[in-house]
Amino acid sequence: MTYATDQDTTQALEQFRQYDVDTQLALLWFGYLDIKDDLSPDPAHSADVAAHAYCDRIRELPKEQQLQAQQDILSGASSEWGREYTSLSSSGRLEVWLLLGQGMEDGSIIQVPSDYQLPSETNKFTEAIAKLSFEQRINFMRSAVMEMGAPAG
Repeated sequence: MTYATDQDTTQALEQFRQYDVDTQLALLWFGYLDIKDDLSPDPAHSADVAAHAYCDRIRELPKEQQLQAQQDILSGASSEWGREYTSLSSSGRLEVWLLLGQGMEDGSIIQVPSDYQLPSETNKFTEAIAKLSFEQRINFMRSAVMEMGAPAG
C-alpha cells in the first residue's frame, strides 16, 4: 500500500529506496526531528498497543541489538523483528517509527552518532523533502514504513 500519491512524494520515496539501510535509518531520524513539533497526538495511534509493546521490547535490548532490530525492519530481514513488524497495521508501523524517534531523542533507543554526516548523495533527497508540505511528508513516511519488514509468505 502506498500513500505517496503525488509525483514529488513518489519521487522522494523512490530516492529513499536507493539508500543503504544505515542511511535510511539516519534519514528517518532527521525526518522525525523535522516534523516532530508539528505532530499532534492521535488517540487512534496512541491506542495501538501492539506498536507500543513492540517498541518497548526493542527499548529493553542492548544498544547494538536495538540497532540490529531497526536494520532488520528496514532491510526486510526474515527475523523475529522483521516478521513481527510486518504483522502490524499501517498505523502501528508509523507509530513504531515515531516511538523509536522519541526513544532516540530521550536516549532510550540507540541514537545516530552526534558527529554523523549524511552522505553527499542524499543532498538532492533532503532538498526535495524540505519542499514537501507537512501532509506530503507524512504520506512519504506512511509509504516508506509500509514497505518495511519481512516479505509476506
